[in-house]
Amino acid sequence: MFEKLIEMDGQLLLWIQENLRFNALTPFVKGITYSANGGAIMIIATLILMIIPKTRKLGFLCAAALVVNTLICNVILKNLVARVRPYEVVDGLKLIIGRQKDWSFPSGHSSAGFSMSTVLFRETPRKIGIPVLIFALLISLSRLYVGVHYPTDVICGIILGALTGFFTCTVYHRAIAKNQIRLHRGEPVTK
Repeated sequence: MFEKLIEMDGQLLLWIQENLRFNALTPFVKGITYSANGGAIMIIATLILMIIPKTRKLGFLCAAALVVNTLICNVILKNLVARVRPYEVVDGLKLIIGRQKDWSFPSGHSSAGFSMSTVLFRETPRKIGIPVLIFALLISLSRLYVGVHYPTDVICGIILGALTGFFTCTVYHRAIAKNQIRLHRGEPVTK
């Protein structure tokens, strides 16, 4: 069954290559995928949020989600699973960006994008949260388009990122924010 899933992963990438890649679309998709290299767009947005006093707590929540996500995704899971990139093993798959230096599973771009966008979706009005989620989805789909990830890499990256963002917000609201209010009122923290 696992072998069948791997085969379907590769076939889907070939289908995307043959049916969805267009010369006019490729520069746009490359721009999206490059914007998230090294978490660049997420880090820049987080720093901007941290600088502005009104959004500082939101910036710190995004930073926390990105750090936790990076540790789980890039430090632990990628090295533990050590899945080879699809362009190395799928016959006929053409890579349209540079070779990647790390393992394939899970997608770090997808995971980082969804960890931050989940925080923003939970903590901001929907008119901000929904476009940010859509952009994270575009980043994730771009990884399939350019040929550097399998669909399962991207799906698992999305799930991991969303769980990380959700977990970060939950910990903040249940533990940190509640205890900050108690500390300001002089109440004991261990209630």
